[in-house]
Amino acid sequence: MTNEIRSINPSLSFTSMAINEQEKIAKSIEHEILKVEKLRALIFAIIMGCLAIFFVVASGIFNSEPSSLIKSPIPRKLIALVLIGFSGFELLIWYFIKHCLNTGKSIPEIWRYVIAFVEISLPTMLILIASHALHFYALLLPPVFIYFLIIALSGLRLNFFICIFTGAVAAIEYVSIAWHLTHGIEMPIEFNETSPVHRFLIHLTKGLMILAAGIITGIVTNKLKKGFLKSFQSISEKNHIMSMFGQHVSPVVMEKLLHQKNTTEGEIQNVCVMFLDIRNFTTFSETRSPQEVVSFLNSLFEFMIEIVNRNNGIINKFLGDGFMAVFGAPFTDGFDCRNAVNASKEIIQKLQNEIAAGNIVPTQIGIGLHTGEAVTGNIGSSQRKEYTIIGDVVNLASRIESLNKQFKSQLLVSDTVRKSLGEAGNDAVSLGKVTVKGRAEPVEIFKLA
Repeated sequence: MTNEIRSINPSLSFTSMAINEQEKIAKSIEHEILKVEKLRALIFAIIMGCLAIFFVVASGIFNSEPSSLIKSPIPRKLIALVLIGFSGFELLIWYFIKHCLNTGKSIPEIWRYVIAFVEISLPTMLILIASHALHFYALLLPPVFIYFLIIALSGLRLNFFICIFTGAVAAIEYVSIAWHLTHGIEMPIEFNETSPVHRFLIHLTKGLMILAAGIITGIVTNKLKKGFLKSFQSISEKNHIMSMFGQHVSPVVMEKLLHQKNTTEGEIQNVCVMFLDIRNFTTFSETRSPQEVVSFLNSLFEFMIEIVNRNNGIINKFLGDGFMAVFGAPFTDGFDCRNAVNASKEIIQKLQNEIAAGNIVPTQIGIGLHTGEAVTGNIGSSQRKEYTIIGDVVNLASRIESLNKQFKSQLLVSDTVRKSLGEAGNDAVSLGKVTVKGRAEPVEIFKLA
């Protein structure tokens, strides 16, 4: 029964993670849509405010005299007030959306339709106001074109149904006004010869064009939204993959592998290789459970990896009770040996601090450094590759690390590393030339800690 539960739990956990990821994507998308709606409200408020100013200024310049087409003075102040009122209404919406963005809330769907209805009713109100002075000619005024402007702005909501709703309401309102003005009032003499039905059909065609504008805007918006969602999900999946991948390799290696060509060819680079080993790890693990051993290793590797990364190095591979790190590949800043030595000393100091604070049981480590040329890159086949470092520099660095047991030291470096340090390596203590396994010539070793 226990085995069954263990086999089921991973899939449940994976499903739960997938659901959580989808919820995060949905919230992120909603957040982006709200930002677009906020922009739309601000644009609409500015346009209405500018129209109000323009109307007031234009009314003062072009002061229309009564004529056969004008039954009464045009209520300019009322029209300006309506425009200003709508501008203020949009500013309130802008503030409300801003509040929702700051608090993480969403706008109820019904309110989106209410706002759309109020907005699309603006040109209808302007036409009705103007019709008291211009009767039939009010249908020929610029407010008719505001329908198309509002329908276009509705596309910024990225909602197919609201675009259709906006176009439908605009068409219904315009056709209703046109029916009223072509049938319900007395027409000027020049229009008496045209039948009401013929006049109405002209405006019915306009209404259908307004409806078509809403449908087309909805279709285009829906297409854009699908593309937007697909791109957003693709980016989210890529970030998730990179996050998971980045837990297994160094971030710089991840970037290198993601952008380089699919090849197994390596490149020759000058690198500084670090080998780190935890002393007496076998004895430690014999008396502890696997969980305790893993927890112990993680507590050490947590700060060690951070220090290596911060000093422009990468963890190339874990070796059970230690790891191999590389400075100078895949990228170098020209101070690879200095970075490796600084990282080594910082690791030793941090370990001593953690032991003194009681966070880690007393632990001894050994570090060996050597620099030289190595082949770096993807090694393997087309099915399985590994970014690795190959060369004599790796073997010698490993041999130098193992000498820490012989000299009871924590940090040993080769002569080439000491020379690369310049004056910074003056504190190095020579241990003389040592015969290293696998090499005919003895190697001069220096102790730094």
